[in-house]
Amino acid sequence: MYIRITKKVLAIALSVCAAASCAAIAANYSADMVLNAENDTPAEEINIKWVDFNVSYEALRDAMSADISSYGTQRHYPWIDTLAYLAAKNGNDFSNYEKNDIKEFTDKLDSDKSIEDITADMKYYGYYHEAFTAILGGFIGEYNIQTYEEDTLVWEKKYGLKVFCPIAKNYGFEHYNDFANARTYGYSRLHTGHDLFGSIGTPITAIESGTVECAGWNQYGGWRIGIRSFDKKRYYYYAHLRKDHPYSPLVQEGAVIKAGDVIGYLGMTGYSVKENVNNINVPHLHMGIQLIFDESQKDGSNEIWVDCYNIAKLLQNNCSEVYKDDETGEYIRKYDFYEASLEGSHNEGN
Repeated sequence: MYIRITKKVLAIALSVCAAASCAAIAANYSADMVLNAENDTPAEEINIKWVDFNVSYEALRDAMSADISSYGTQRHYPWIDTLAYLAAKNGNDFSNYEKNDIKEFTDKLDSDKSIEDITADMKYYGYYHEAFTAILGGFIGEYNIQTYEEDTLVWEKKYGLKVFCPIAKNYGFEHYNDFANARTYGYSRLHTGHDLFGSIGTPITAIESGTVECAGWNQYGGWRIGIRSFDKKRYYYYAHLRKDHPYSPLVQEGAVIKAGDVIGYLGMTGYSVKENVNNINVPHLHMGIQLIFDESQKDGSNEIWVDCYNIAKLLQNNCSEVYKDDETGEYIRKYDFYEASLEGSHNEGN
């Protein structure tokens, strides 16, 4: 038996649910989502139209630590399982998160309970798992990176955070949570990204490996780059790049970029229909992460952008070191990187 959730039903649910967490959960569901009425879990035909990403930095950090430290052991704790469990348990409210919340979950797994058994009565676990997979699915895994061993550059295989801070290592920046703040240029709208304030010319590095889908001028973002993850779920938007010299030579539409590659330089371009104009008041990188569950969500009124402030804080734990090529004046990553998803690309590496 299936029940179709209509807009009217959602409106009634929101009006009678006084708890903010209940309202947040209901709002996350598509108006035409189908639910399995027998066990209250989302059916396979899930159609996510919005995601409120409220996971705290502390929960991200601790879930990541549990994932990495348990990898290769008898009992592995994938961080997306952990975070989806916490969100389903706390109604997507991480304001009272404590580290012991994760221990409670891992203790259940250690008692030989399966994830299916533990979450059987959590009707939104499936939703959060799919949503968090779309957001964080490419963040942790196996990868190879170069390192020095007795003055010799060698490749080292690792498991861990394989995405990078968009600001290169040893370059300072400031940021605060400005997601959904008002913007008025062109038309009244909400800020759908996260701003990292720094110095003009600061090297910008790719957060995740992927394919360049756009590079050029936009009156709102100025010189900007759009890179799509290989699983097609995440679209990374880097905007307001430097006037006159915004991009690394690696950046061309259709090119494959490796996580940590230098892709451009921080600037203050944008807010102009005329190209190559500095109309932004303060130099900064606009970092945006768009989720795409269906290609119809790529452009238009159905776009899903997530609050990535806490993601940016997490990424500060992994910055790509760069150096300046004296001949070209370009900045280049110091240590090369390779992951399995790059297989067959022209940037495959070793």
